[in-house]
Amino acid sequence: MADVEGFDEFYRGSRQRLLGYVYVLTGDLTEAQDAVQEAFIRAWQRWSTVGGYDDPEAWVRVVAARIAVSRWRSLRSRARAYLRHGAVDSVPEPTTDTVEVVAALRRLPEEQRVAIALYYLAGLPVAEVARQTAAPVGTVKARLSRGRAALAGLLAVSDLEEAPGA
Repeated sequence: MADVEGFDEFYRGSRQRLLGYVYVLTGDLTEAQDAVQEAFIRAWQRWSTVGGYDDPEAWVRVVAARIAVSRWRSLRSRARAYLRHGAVDSVPEPTTDTVEVVAALRRLPEEQRVAIALYYLAGLPVAEVARQTAAPVGTVKARLSRGRAALAGLLAVSDLEEAPGA
């Protein structure tokens, strides 16, 4: 219990100073809060050792600064990679047809929706859909058939193709 009380006292007495220090380093309050929080977590995990140091706050300050610098380096590396490889091709917005199909799929029972997604979107054969959903092949075929019929009704489509083998 003394460890908990000692750490709590240490935390209350040093958190604002450490946050201010890391904020000055990063210029970003959210990043500073994240780094200081992570540093205090690491201090708590090692409190039996860190608590015995002459200046535990110095240990937490160094750890928080290293965390902040590490995050900054990671962001810098990502920015360099972005510049080197260019922007990711933009993804086109969904068409109204896509939005309607997704809305209709959401209205299907989960088993039918999963079977349709695995069969039509992931391109898995019926046997593999059965294996992944732990359902007999006949059940998967029934779910696909009922799902197609329900989608046809929801989308007011009269001629949905019957998939071979399903």
